[in-house]
Amino acid sequence: MESSTPDRSLGDLTRDVSEQTAVLVRKELALATAELKEKGKHAGTGVGLFGGSAALGFYAIGALIATAILGLAELVDGWLAALIVTVLLFAIAAVAALLGKKEIEQGVPPKPERAQHEVAVDVETVKESTRRGFDRGQGGVANGR
Repeated sequence: MESSTPDRSLGDLTRDVSEQTAVLVRKELALATAELKEKGKHAGTGVGLFGGSAALGFYAIGALIATAILGLAELVDGWLAALIVTVLLFAIAAVAALLGKKEIEQGVPPKPERAQHEVAVDVETVKESTRRGFDRGQGGVANGR
């Protein structure tokens, strides 16, 4: 069965492969760009929704605090209820601050102390091995090997 196209030279085939590869790469880049734009839109919308939910959550916490004050005001004077809730909030904030400080102290300075120690041990081991090898080599020369 004969082909309707004549045999093509290696140069022609190489040129075609090069052109088709360039076209393929451009199309793949265009596809990746379109996909990233679409994902970026979704990510931006998601970030906006998270921001809105954070603001609403903040207002909800304020309303919950007001509810606690009003509920406590049924048992004691309003000013005392507000004072009790305020002191309670300060106590919670202080505990959170102390826990946060403790966590930060464990992470600062941000250097891998255990890894640094292990590297120092490895370096010392290599130095010691090199010294022992060097000493053996010198002893061999002195012994006329």
